[in-house]
Amino acid sequence: MSKIALAIHGGCGVMAKLDLREEEWTAARADLHRSLQAGWAVLNAGGSALDAVQASVLVMEDSPHFNAGYGAALNTDGEHELDASIMDGRTLEAGAVTLARRIRNPIKAARRVMEKGEAVLLGGSSADEFARAEGLDIVEPDYFTTERRVRALAAMKAHAAAGTAVKASEAEKHGTVGAVALDRAGHLAAATSTGGYNNKPAGRIGDTPIVGAGTYARDGICAVSGTGKGEFFIRYAVGHEVASRMNYLGENLEKAATNVIIEDLKPHEIGAGLVAVAADGSIAAPYNTDGMFRGWVTPEGQFFVATHSEVFAVS
Repeated sequence: MSKIALAIHGGCGVMAKLDLREEEWTAARADLHRSLQAGWAVLNAGGSALDAVQASVLVMEDSPHFNAGYGAALNTDGEHELDASIMDGRTLEAGAVTLARRIRNPIKAARRVMEKGEAVLLGGSSADEFARAEGLDIVEPDYFTTERRVRALAAMKAHAAAGTAVKASEAEKHGTVGAVALDRAGHLAAATSTGGYNNKPAGRIGDTPIVGAGTYARDGICAVSGTGKGEFFIRYAVGHEVASRMNYLGENLEKAATNVIIEDLKPHEIGAGLVAVAADGSIAAPYNTDGMFRGWVTPEGQFFVATHSEVFAVS
């Protein structure tokens, strides 16, 4: 019997501490805690890592505090285009959807794509129709819209007009949610979901639905879910790179994950972070921004959540 472990992130696009009232930070941490509880309940009952990561991501897709599902970012046309993926480290099977507009919980659709086995990635209206045919919840596009994302889109358009987009805060730019888990059978899984970044070009696809970039899991090594400027996560195949450093160089999880996020991506001066869990139950959550919504449960069952440098133990 293996140890069990779980880690989540709600994106590295975290606002400065003074940008929200303390009660809003408290609410965001409460939803991180609920996400951990959902995934941990699955693992603690002997369930699979795959079910656990889906359960955790579902909570964050339904929360307005994170850029996935309800509360997702708006593209340059003021529309939502949602991405998600999930991967089973036991078989290396994976499923993903991209540019979805009506799927209430894109992670559920990604799971169905994986289970059908006819494709790894479905996009656009075909992803929406697939989800509808599978009986998943379909919503009107404005379901996903929140006032916070409307303001963020306006801010990014203002930056674009002024030529100051590179100076925009991480909160104005992007965000993602994800989960990684190790179950009692020793299997690993990862799941990631996002609305992309605010004011992104219509039709843009980032790293979240790209297996090996924003999401990766391989039994015996690690599971990874990333957050940040997706174009660079694709170029560096970040999820696979972390696993490769461990597999080929013999690095432990913390060193491999930190090398990729802090060192490899440094020349590009982009916001980036990830959560990862190794086959031994160790957890890593490096990031290079002011903060990253994140949380984890140790193999001993201790819960922790954080937004910036301060880490809160929760029960």
